[in-house]
Amino acid sequence: MRVRLTQIDGKLPNMALMKLAHWHLAHGHQVHFTKHVERDLLEPDYERVYGSAIFSYSAPRVERFRCAFPDAVIGGTHNLADNTTVEQMLGVEEYEHYDYSIYPRFDASIGFTQRGCRLKCGFCVVPKKEGKPRSMNTIADLWRGKPFPKHVYLLDNDFFGQDREQWQARIDEIRAGEFKVCFSQGINARMIDDESAAALGSIQVFDDGFKVRRLYTAWDNIGDEDRFFRGVDLLERYGVHPRTLMVYMLVGYDKRETWERLFYRFDKMVAREIRPYPMVYGDGNRTLPLGGCNQRVERRTLSEFQRWVIRKAYTCVPFQDYDVNAKGRAPVGQMEMTL
Repeated sequence: MRVRLTQIDGKLPNMALMKLAHWHLAHGHQVHFTKHVERDLLEPDYERVYGSAIFSYSAPRVERFRCAFPDAVIGGTHNLADNTTVEQMLGVEEYEHYDYSIYPRFDASIGFTQRGCRLKCGFCVVPKKEGKPRSMNTIADLWRGKPFPKHVYLLDNDFFGQDREQWQARIDEIRAGEFKVCFSQGINARMIDDESAAALGSIQVFDDGFKVRRLYTAWDNIGDEDRFFRGVDLLERYGVHPRTLMVYMLVGYDKRETWERLFYRFDKMVAREIRPYPMVYGDGNRTLPLGGCNQRVERRTLSEFQRWVIRKAYTCVPFQDYDVNAKGRAPVGQMEMTL
């Protein structure tokens, strides 16, 4: 059997495609991996074609892929209505095997110590797709071993949602093994307590390039302000300074959102030296009601705000005067999140 695996978007290795690669190779099939959504000139026919897309803004590429391969199986969180998992497609309960050979230039290790989430956020597919939190792998399970660096991307959506003895054991592994970890999907700062804050302060947390100290978290709802900053204060008490934080900032989801409410969250974070990272929900080309905002931003879009923040243009020019075509400071790393 000839199999085509297509990564439609995303910069990090696609775990679903790595699972499929392992399963098909284990069954003696020929696997071709590509990021091209259209068929190459001399490309053969396939008995099975898969595509995976994470982001909703990839819809045009998904459609081009679908036109080129009408019978393809297309999965991923770009379509929140489809909660089909790789395991369901393969007809197995769990499949925690990954093939790195489709990413020969990637030398870190990547995976999950837990799946699922305690929360049921309306904008997120994780609770529907993964269910309640449960432990999956140890750090030893995830690390590829020598000669690969001790760099581990943890894709857990709720690391501290697994049983306490389990996350404590993972923290002990990270600390004892001197691993550098990237919690790319974020830690829930609203649910941090002294013990979990101390645990994070005791390990090496890095950005997705493993170059800068970074802990990812989120502040999605203005009503969570007190709980969010209580978590920030706890983290600072245990050695994780606010300037280490990059905070996913959901914009465009709350129907009550205005530019005033959006800037309230933004200004509060910047005042604490936190780095916001706006995540636009839905159409980024729309604007918001002004509310009490006194900037001339009634014609600005959410995508423009996102670019202004990610490029840190706010350090040198007000949003109302921002030229979206100007060259600004480039974003750090290659961060991505599934919404």
